[in-house]
Amino acid sequence: MRHFPKRLKTNRPIKTENWYTVIKPLQAMSQRGLKEAFVSNLNGTSLQEVALGSLLSPICLINRGLILILYHLAKGSLPLPLPLISHLLLDFFVLILPLVVSCTVLSSSLHQVIMSLTFVSACVFCYVYHTNSHPSSRHPKTTISTFLQSHVQFNQVPFVTIFRVFVNVKTAISILAVDFSVFPRRYAKTETYGTGVMDFGVGAYVFANALVCPEARRKNISGSKMNHITKQLLSVWPLVVLGMGRLVSVKMTDYQEHMTEYGVHWNFFFTLAIVRVVASLILAVLPASQSWLFSLLISGLYQFTLETTELKAFLIHNNDREKDFLHANKEGIFSVVGYVAIYMAGVQVGLYVMQPRSQVKEWLKALSNLLFGSFVLYVALFACQSLVEPVSRRLSNLPFCLWSVAQSLFFISCLCIADMLLLFSKRTSGVYCVPSSWTLHKKQSDSVSDKNNGEMERFCLVQAVSRNQLLFFLLANVMTGLTNSVVDTLSCSTSFSVCILLLYMFMNCFVIYVLHFCGITVKFW
Repeated sequence: MRHFPKRLKTNRPIKTENWYTVIKPLQAMSQRGLKEAFVSNLNGTSLQEVALGSLLSPICLINRGLILILYHLAKGSLPLPLPLISHLLLDFFVLILPLVVSCTVLSSSLHQVIMSLTFVSACVFCYVYHTNSHPSSRHPKTTISTFLQSHVQFNQVPFVTIFRVFVNVKTAISILAVDFSVFPRRYAKTETYGTGVMDFGVGAYVFANALVCPEARRKNISGSKMNHITKQLLSVWPLVVLGMGRLVSVKMTDYQEHMTEYGVHWNFFFTLAIVRVVASLILAVLPASQSWLFSLLISGLYQFTLETTELKAFLIHNNDREKDFLHANKEGIFSVVGYVAIYMAGVQVGLYVMQPRSQVKEWLKALSNLLFGSFVLYVALFACQSLVEPVSRRLSNLPFCLWSVAQSLFFISCLCIADMLLLFSKRTSGVYCVPSSWTLHKKQSDSVSDKNNGEMERFCLVQAVSRNQLLFFLLANVMTGLTNSVVDTLSCSTSFSVCILLLYMFMNCFVIYVLHFCGITVKFW
């Protein structure tokens, strides 16, 4: 029987005072060494807590929409007064602030936070429903039946856009928060085996990119396949440049590094670039409609290789990093295989959700299929963890791939449910200009409504991040480095840590928001 490292008996976060009793005797250790030790040898949290955390963003999204609906019902118009500032502040305090406090000071009360926000949403939702201006349609059966037959219109699938934005936002929060003691150690990336919130973040980021790739959007390949492959190779040069820039800046500034995460020279930008190129090569030869099968084959064969060869022992135990480039960056290089499998699964999901649908009931059927897919993958995950080995982001093994896709499907389904509830509220209240959401189809052109929708999208933080996602990710990385260079994150008090995180996120959001308001899209290619 194969033996694996035992998990800790508790997933409770390491208390700050306990942490200092460990590091105080290590006065000779450098600040960099302390920070590296702070994010090392962790075991993660439970699958249930990661799934529970996925409920917070959809609830915040519903609350933001209901606040706008209530304001419109009270004042008769939108946007809010002083829209440039007021909408930024509204989105920041309703969408961003709860995410920051839920992974810091309120992390131990996550259940209560979600239940409280859900109760508030339910009360406002009922109020909107019962103040329906059409008494004849108040009968629940009539209202729901009419709603299911309704037609929707959109330029982008709203919950796909929101999924990608929230993955980016949560990533931005985590990459800085992990350096503060107020951030629970169980949420950080695990050392070898385990399921941390940040472990899911890297898988979800790859999955989110795959959802909207050219193959998922059914873009025809113009010219020969060789030209298409060449185009894909050229399209990843910004990621390569960003990866090189991060490598040089880290080495020059002696910035802390967690070697077992990607290796000595490797980083996530390189992983994103390689995954994109490899997946494009595969999809140039094989049909994208069968990408789920290729995902299973890639992850399954990789797991078989881990079990039947010395590869697993090499990745976990061989620490001779000075031997050559492969030894120095083994985690980053070999984990690409698992991320390619996640990417291929994301392409399949993208193909499915991008199918043309117009009626609400068709989208409800798609939602049920996404939830069923998540359930099936979770069953497969539990089987793999029992029969093979636990989840390992470091190895990027089969259980990690199954978990990343299953949890991504669950998260995207929750956002779809939130969007459905918002659409129902919009139809019931007659307030249609809530941004980043479905809009009911209008038989005749309504120029006033279209103008209001366009104006609201202009003041929407979600649309701002969606417009410049790579820039937002890059900005967050730069701001993280700057913050670590001027703040001793390990010795910060709880209140000061939260203030720093909120200021950091506000600056990231403010820059992206201003660019969006000015209509600027920063393209690297």
